[in-house]
Parts: sequence; structure tokens; C-alpha cells
Amino acid sequence: MMRSLLSSVLALCFTVGMVLSPASTAYALGGPLPPINQPAPEFSLPSNIGDRAISLKDYRGKWVVAYFYPKDFTSGCTLEAQRFQADLPKYISKKTQILGISVDSVDSHAEFCDSEGLKFPLLADEDGAVSKAYGAWLAPMSLRNTYIVGPNGVLRATFTQVRPVIHSAEVLQKLDELQPAG
Repeated sequence: MMRSLLSSVLALCFTVGMVLSPASTAYALGGPLPPINQPAPEFSLPSNIGDRAISLKDYRGKWVVAYFYPKDFTSGCTLEAQRFQADLPKYISKKTQILGISVDSVDSHAEFCDSEGLKFPLLADEDGAVSKAYGAWLAPMSLRNTYIVGPNGVLRATFTQVRPVIHSAEVLQKLDELQPAG
């Protein structure tokens, strides 16, 4: 009993120390998150658009919303994609590119886009390497995390434990906060 209590107290102290330490790395369920206000991890992944790879650096000068999701055609992932698609004109007006990323294949992404009328690229992170770099990996799939990358390639915001039904609205609100007025 005493050993269990001591273990619990030590675990709590460690957790509090991790939260309060200014030099600590932020962690989510999928591992360490890339730091805010630092260059976002670069990537180049195959896409469902024109049989070509898409790289983060392709979008320098634009804002990027890179959203990671578990699997094409599942209820939560479909709802999240539908909400991003419904709000696509708002993202375009904010000079923001949406990129969906999961471990599904390019063929699965193409079918998913056709089925749901998605007009933004879905990228195939089949080995999970990019998901791991973004702290969005829980084998064998990507977690539902989203990252906003500024026009200069710097990570500006991170969303974990995303709720698909309201997530696009949350991202748009954060873009309003991050982007200069006018």
C-alpha cells in the first residue's frame, strides 16, 4: 500500500514538473509534439492529386492546415473531412491550404475524395514516418491531431484530442487569431 502511494505521488510530481518546466517538451498520446514557433517538420508524401508527391515546402507563402486522421471512410474521419470541405471557401479566403494525412494508400484517398466530394489533397503516410515526426502516431494509424503552419514554414498551433464535429470551426477561429487583420 505504502509503495503504491509513493509511486503515485512520484508520478504526480513528475507530471507536474513536466507541465511547469519551461524547457519541457510537449507530449500527446502519439509522442512528443513539434514545438510551436519553430520550423514545422518537413515532409513530402504521395497524394491523390495528379499522382504526385506534395511537400510542405510547396506551400511557402501560404498558411497550411495539416490534419492527421485515423482512416478513410470511418464515421469520425468522414465527418471531419466533410466539415473541412464545407468550410473550404473560408480557408481559401484566408490563403490557407488544407492537407489531410493518414496511413491509407493513395488509391483509398482517391476513392474517399470521390465519395465525399473533397477538393483538397489527402496524403499517404503509409509507414507513419510523418505522423511520428508530428507526434500523431499510435500504431498502426495516425491520431486525430491538427497543425497550423505559417507562410514561413513555422508551426503556429497544435490541436490534439480533436472533436470532428466542431474542429473546422476551431481551426478557422485560430487562423483569425494568428493572421493579421485586413
